[in-house]
Amino acid sequence: MRALVVHAPKDLRADDWQEAAPGPGQVLVRTAAGGICGSDLHYYHHGGFGAVRLKQPMVLGHEVSGRVAELGPDVAETFPGGLAVGDLVAVNPSRPCGACRYCLEGLANHCLDMRFYGSAMPFPHIQGAFREALLVDAAQCVKADGVTAGEAAMAEPLSVALHAIRRAGPLLGKRVLVTGCGPIGVLTVLAARRAGAAEVVATDIEDRPLEHAAAAGADRTINVAGNVAREADALAAYAAGKGHFDVLCEASGAQPALVAGLGALRPRGVVVQLGLGGDMTLPMTQVTAKELELRGSFRFHEEFPLAVEMIAKGLIQVKPLITHTIAFDDAVKAFELAGDRSQVMKAQIAFN
Repeated sequence: MRALVVHAPKDLRADDWQEAAPGPGQVLVRTAAGGICGSDLHYYHHGGFGAVRLKQPMVLGHEVSGRVAELGPDVAETFPGGLAVGDLVAVNPSRPCGACRYCLEGLANHCLDMRFYGSAMPFPHIQGAFREALLVDAAQCVKADGVTAGEAAMAEPLSVALHAIRRAGPLLGKRVLVTGCGPIGVLTVLAARRAGAAEVVATDIEDRPLEHAAAAGADRTINVAGNVAREADALAAYAAGKGHFDVLCEASGAQPALVAGLGALRPRGVVVQLGLGGDMTLPMTQVTAKELELRGSFRFHEEFPLAVEMIAKGLIQVKPLITHTIAFDDAVKAFELAGDRSQVMKAQIAFN
């Protein structure tokens, strides 16, 4: 089989990769669809991000779905709800050890021995899921009946958004600001609306992502790039009277977005930082004086089955976010295109 391996910046190859038969508790999945994430783009364009750098060739990808090709011993009998050859499954890339102190405390996303697909954080690197066939633990598989392979592959980014909304706390009747309208930001808009937010305002520096946010249910979208003066000033108007919003979901990873969002938060508002863009300098006097709460949101774990269920039930519509589907053989084209925010919301690779 073949896998998409990044060897260095701008050096992405379809390398031969060994295929193995599933052992006890394992499943062989023929990959169907894989979404290109921001971290994948950082590895492809820059060889990493921040202090995380490629030190060896690495298979990219962690947003995947596929069809069960072979079951390991006892899987059919022990998998909840049954699992059969031919089933479409969303593959959870989160593989905590289950034995460290954080796993035992129910904080699996902080596992001390996490094996998250396509990560250069540890060395040797954790190889990713952009392979024509993927050997996984049965526990990673969530059946995705009634949806397309592309929709099933959106379970991973939706899980990120659901985890962020969980970190925000109850949203029923709350006013929410979402800064950054890439796929995670727009999914956060959808998740906040589903959680009962009374008002959702979204900001970005480009119009096309904001169109997706509006279609996802944002009450108002604001281009903060300053192309239109009144739009650039619109977010600042929310700072009157010590602020307007109860919750800020910062999905851009950009310091200017975070700082502007803090100004628009009311006293005792909650900041959920889920965008990763490097370290930031905060106006701590404002945080203190307004008694703001800053909460990080990192990956997900238990939200993954819920994400699949919400997609399957039509509670959150992810299909409109899949703007481009490109064949495996044109993977380099897919990665080049995926970074063009004026055209692309979510680019996926079709494996078969």
